[in-house]
Amino acid sequence: MTENSLPGDPPIPLILRRSAQAKRISLRISQLDGRVTLTLPKRVPEREALQFAYEKESWIRKHLAARGDDVAVGIGTLLPVGGQMYEVAAGSGRRVQFEGGRVAVPGAPARVGLRLAGHLKEIARARLAEASDNYAALLGKPYQAITLRDTRSRWGSCTAEGRLMYSWRLILAPPDVLDYVVAHEVAHLAEMNHSPAFWAQVSRIYGDYAGPRQWLRRQGSDLHRYRFDLAS
Repeated sequence: MTENSLPGDPPIPLILRRSAQAKRISLRISQLDGRVTLTLPKRVPEREALQFAYEKESWIRKHLAARGDDVAVGIGTLLPVGGQMYEVAAGSGRRVQFEGGRVAVPGAPARVGLRLAGHLKEIARARLAEASDNYAALLGKPYQAITLRDTRSRWGSCTAEGRLMYSWRLILAPPDVLDYVVAHEVAHLAEMNHSPAFWAQVSRIYGDYAGPRQWLRRQGSDLHRYRFDLAS
């Protein structure tokens, strides 16, 4: 892959990717991180792909504007936790504390994002483990282990060996959304597919999943806009 950019204010980075399967130039904007990727057939010159992007510039900028900017988490940031908005504030002592509509984070301002991310991962691990235990018991099948990652392509996964993986950012979502993802992955312990039998298991252990599933499709990408590794 190579990188170019569309000039303008601001410039837009472009990622060029060649594919043996591509029959024409295609353009994709990731709703997770805003990356603009041009996929082109093996023998198409890069200049043609760049010209294609120039012709689509207004469309690209419109979609990037609709997505919104990334948010550097720091003092004063409004951050969702469990679906509720909290203002990040300077704290004292040694512990991160939720106080009403504020989350107080001690330490140097430049490290507030990283400190808060570490705390949220601890909460996420406990919450996801509890939900996994509950749904595995309802399903009647045990899992082997849980790992947390900051995945962008999926919210969770389940291996044939019974290992569950979740995005720790689920702790930012409403509780019913987190529970749905856990029930979804746990149901794979019984059905390693997305057949009607699988969805029947999800319904059996979770109930009506239409609401949280739609929330993830419409708003889930917003959870990836929060950057904990940048000082504000």
